[in-house]
Amino acid sequence: MMRKDVSALIQRAEAGADLAREELACLLSLEGEGQKALFAAADRVRARTVGDGVHLRGLIEFSNICRMDCCYCGIRRSNRRVRRYRMTPGEIVEAAQSASRLGYGSVVLQSGEGDALNPEELAGVVREIKATTPLAVTLSVGERTREEYALWREAGADRFLLRHETADPDLFARLRPGRRLEQRLQCLQWLRELGYQVGSGFMVGLPGQTALTLADDILLLKRLNVEMAGIGPFIPAPDTPLADAPAGTAQQTLNAVACVRLVIPDAHVPATTALGSIHPRGRQLALACGANVIMPNVTPGRYREHYQLYPNKICLREEPEHCAPCVTALVLGEGRFVATGPGHSPRWTA
Repeated sequence: MMRKDVSALIQRAEAGADLAREELACLLSLEGEGQKALFAAADRVRARTVGDGVHLRGLIEFSNICRMDCCYCGIRRSNRRVRRYRMTPGEIVEAAQSASRLGYGSVVLQSGEGDALNPEELAGVVREIKATTPLAVTLSVGERTREEYALWREAGADRFLLRHETADPDLFARLRPGRRLEQRLQCLQWLRELGYQVGSGFMVGLPGQTALTLADDILLLKRLNVEMAGIGPFIPAPDTPLADAPAGTAQQTLNAVACVRLVIPDAHVPATTALGSIHPRGRQLALACGANVIMPNVTPGRYREHYQLYPNKICLREEPEHCAPCVTALVLGEGRFVATGPGHSPRWTA
């Protein structure tokens, strides 16, 4: 595509035009000057729609027990090298209260897709966090029944993060043996019906992925009308079937972040830890091309090294009180400010 055509396409995207699959694939493939123009447009849209504040969401990885055997994941069921752990309900609540004291407006309770806590235990944790802190609570515990999602919503959970990983049904089935994309999408529909703020997302650089399938990922997020879109690079993990596959790149991932901002202007878009793990300024670069959320880890230090979905994860040796000033400095260094409050979606009316 000619330079003037690329410029016109970016202008249309910035103005809110509906882009065709092929047009998105073009933007996702940009390099050089075209990529710089894409990033600048996404940053302008971010400033206009969600402002300069960066929301900090404390991440509590409360268990690495998982019943799934995903080919890309370091805590997959078949990985016998993983030391499994389960934080107690009291430890989870204490970690959330610590996040509140550190000034974070929300927490994300994340685990493998297992039964580290039974549904009632997790509901009790949510109730206690809501009763003792002003925090918004996001859950990220995978595919569950509609009844379980309803229980946690009634307990006070505000949001649910369930990344679809890839919109290609065949690739999804290969990556997640025994599971189908339609099951994942059914869960996302239930979450929407139950009144959660819904987050989803995908990996960039998966084996077999193309610019067109990445465009499908973004168009799926738009159809789902997500309030949060998480995009991170594929990072091959040892002791998995994809251990020797090439990784996704920072530039590919940043293109996807920028495109998501243009296609879903008011979504919360995190500068992911995975991006920061493959590039020393990965999170800063994401903030400059559309991201407005960072998820600092508030998991107690003794558990962190055992929750490695991918290798070389940053901040494994730090305690929560050490991460807070570091993340704040990162945000301020990019000319942004730390947002206060729970950081609900601009669309949120509950």
